[in-house]
Amino acid sequence: MSLFEIIKFALRGLTINRLRTFLTTLGIMIGVMSVIVLIAVGNGSAKSVQASLDRLGTNSITVRSGASGGFGPRSRGVASNTKPLTVANAYALMNTRLAPDIKQVAPIQNANATCAVGANTTTPGTFVGSWPSYFEISNTPLQKGNFFSVDDVTQGRRVADIGQTTATALFGTDNPIGKVMKCGGIPFTIVGLTAVKGSSGFQDGDSLVIAPLTAVQNTLTGATSSLSNITVEAKSSTATTAAQNEIYAIMDQQHQIHSVSKRDYSTFNAAQLLATSSSSSATFTVLLGAVAGISLLVGGIGITNIMLVTVIERTREIGIRKAIGAPKSAILTQFLIEATILSVVGGLLGVIGGYIGSNFTIAGTKPVIEPLSVILAFGVSILIGIFFGGYPASRAASLRPIEALRYE
Repeated sequence: MSLFEIIKFALRGLTINRLRTFLTTLGIMIGVMSVIVLIAVGNGSAKSVQASLDRLGTNSITVRSGASGGFGPRSRGVASNTKPLTVANAYALMNTRLAPDIKQVAPIQNANATCAVGANTTTPGTFVGSWPSYFEISNTPLQKGNFFSVDDVTQGRRVADIGQTTATALFGTDNPIGKVMKCGGIPFTIVGLTAVKGSSGFQDGDSLVIAPLTAVQNTLTGATSSLSNITVEAKSSTATTAAQNEIYAIMDQQHQIHSVSKRDYSTFNAAQLLATSSSSSATFTVLLGAVAGISLLVGGIGITNIMLVTVIERTREIGIRKAIGAPKSAILTQFLIEATILSVVGGLLGVIGGYIGSNFTIAGTKPVIEPLSVILAFGVSILIGIFFGGYPASRAASLRPIEALRYE
């Protein structure tokens, strides 16, 4: 019996009960699609976190008021003996003799204000008062216009650079450069439009207003208000640890701290967070893949179940074929081909479904397909067909003709 004839018998066997064949194929399809989509979600989540850190700057270190970790007032940074962060602290961190590994510093004052132009209003997700160094440290390039200058900070000028989302909400498609918006009732002249960063999860990186620190403090937050944080950029990614130690030395001196346990400030190292988040994201992706793999395994068990039922239903057919001379290898090959066809068709449909499903945002995350997951899921679906179809095929091939012919 030729291979072509065996394949023809296998196809005929699958078309005997089309609904059962469809449901079995559906099980494999759902398993493969789940693997592809869930791994894509994990991969997309990892890239989203990395994009957020890239916006922060991988060489950056953030200094915040309040001790890190633990519980109680000190962990929240509101203890009575906690000194606020000041511009003087930022200037101290710029001392090249005491901090040779620090490239630049940006004091940051966060504000909340609704901006308006005529009837158009928007509340920026990020409203920052800082120095011009903030743009480089936070990896915020310009699309058009100019950054505000050191002189703007010194003079307390009410100028601002805005993101694309803010510009669209206030000015539509018009060029915002040189125009005035009112934020918290205070007029700010727009001098620059930042390059599009895009969204990261639920955070819009372009819903943004950046203004001179002095202007924000003088008009929105109060001139005596403490800084929200101080962002420091190390000279290189390999110098972040050294820069962090220099920050500790300078800030301990500034706040008169004599014991590590009594520090009233904390530091946040983006490089360390990137390494931690990458490890966590990899674990998360593997767990998602494992969960999806279970559904693929269930699909394989479904193949075994259906093929066993098929063998029982076609026992007399198998007996007749063996009685007229069909070799054991032909029966074995036929049922293996049937199981393999189910898994291959299901795998192909699962791949198509995975690509379609990955075009939708899931839980605020845009899935990013990992090509290796597609190859792996499809390959495993074929192996599952062969493996789980092996026992029913072997059982069919081992039937004795006389017993098969007697079967009712």
